[in-house]
Amino acid sequence: MALRSRGADDSVFVPDHSCASVAMIFVADAPDMEVCFIRRATRIGDPWSGQVAFPGGRASIDDSCPEEVAERETREEVGLALKPTDRIGKLPIRDVQRRDLRDSLTLTPVLYRIPLERRDLAYAKDKDEVSRVFWVPTRHLFDKDAVTSIDYTIGGSHQTYPGILYEDEVIWGLTLRILESFSVLLGRDFPATSESFET
Repeated sequence: MALRSRGADDSVFVPDHSCASVAMIFVADAPDMEVCFIRRATRIGDPWSGQVAFPGGRASIDDSCPEEVAERETREEVGLALKPTDRIGKLPIRDVQRRDLRDSLTLTPVLYRIPLERRDLAYAKDKDEVSRVFWVPTRHLFDKDAVTSIDYTIGGSHQTYPGILYEDEVIWGLTLRILESFSVLLGRDFPATSESFET
């Protein structure tokens, strides 16, 4: 999977399936700041079937910006109503190209911060899309002892990819690369990143 980063420029947004957004949601006043992940439901036709991801999806004709996409998809998938006042920024846009994607995809990761009392409002609302919602302490994402690898076949090519192990979940692929962008924003080393892997 080839990825190229761009700056967070809304001029590339168009309200159709060529654009997508994900929500990276933090609970900042928890004892240890946490971030929300989902495990996608196993579904034929979904290139990310069964994988760990952030809530999100493709734009619809009624969306006017990447933030609206992230907020609508989060509400539909995990029942969490994000507000404009929850927004804290965006990570660089990514052009996603994979052998098993018919068309290229422009992805915008949007950052949110919510209070602790709203954390448990998130659940697997759309069972056709989401099989699990879980929260990971941010410090765990930077723990070198959590680094692992996963074997996966994409477009007929079998490869080994880096990942982060949390409980029985492996965070890898596109989601891992979004976390890598987040580490750059923080100016922190990201142990799961390895130049020996191509994702």
